[in-house]
Amino acid sequence: MTTAEQLKDHFYYADYCNWSESERWELIEGIAYAMNAPLRIHQEIVGELGGQIRNYLQGKSCKWYVAPFDVRLPQQDEADDQIDTVVQPDLLVVFDLSKLDKKAVVVRLIGLFILARNRE
Repeated sequence: MTTAEQLKDHFYYADYCNWSESERWELIEGIAYAMNAPLRIHQEIVGELGGQIRNYLQGKSCKWYVAPFDVRLPQQDEADDQIDTVVQPDLLVVFDLSKLDKKAVVVRLIGLFILARNRE
C-alpha cells in the first residue's frame, strides 16, 4: 500500500488487488489491517486442525483451504471490486463450489481463525 493510499478512509477489493503481494492485509468494512506473521504455536494448531478437517472431508464434495486465501464477503449484491470486506481465515471450508474462482466468495462457510497469545 502506498503512502497516498494510507491516507484514504475506505478501501475496496479493487484497491486491495493492487497492493503488494509481499504484504498481507485484511479489509473489514473498508478499513485495512496489516497482518503479522503468526507464531510457531499458531502454525502447529492450524496444521493439526487442517489435518483433522482434511481427513473428515475426504470423499465429500466441499473443499478446504489454509491461509493465505482471500475470502470476499459481500454485504449484498455489490460487484467484486466494490466489496469492502476481505479476510484470510486460517482454515476455510467451502461448501458451494460454484462460488470459487481464484479467490472465494463466501456464502456458506466455516472459517477458523486461530488466536494465540504472544507469551514471550
